[in-house]
Amino acid sequence: MDADQAETIALSALAFLADDVQRLGRFLALTGVGPAELREEARNPRMLAAVLNHLLQDESLLLVFAASHGIPADLIAPAQSTLEQQANGVPDN
Repeated sequence: MDADQAETIALSALAFLADDVQRLGRFLALTGVGPAELREEARNPRMLAAVLNHLLQDESLLLVFAASHGIPADLIAPAQSTLEQQANGVPDN
């Protein structure tokens, strides 16, 4: 999984959350992130990793996202890991 592919998946996941007020509200409440911070940090690898981590914590949400976006559910964890490594300064393989 390269960084560009991971970012694309995560941005799709963020859009998925943003499309539903309840989904987005739950993400914001659980992470403590505010709407302004989310907008400012939307392309930050750390924020994108948090979005994917949120999906990974809720299997039903993960499966709905994956099915609705045509993304295999088993790609979410590698994408999250790639973004987490990028956020921590580990070079892309």
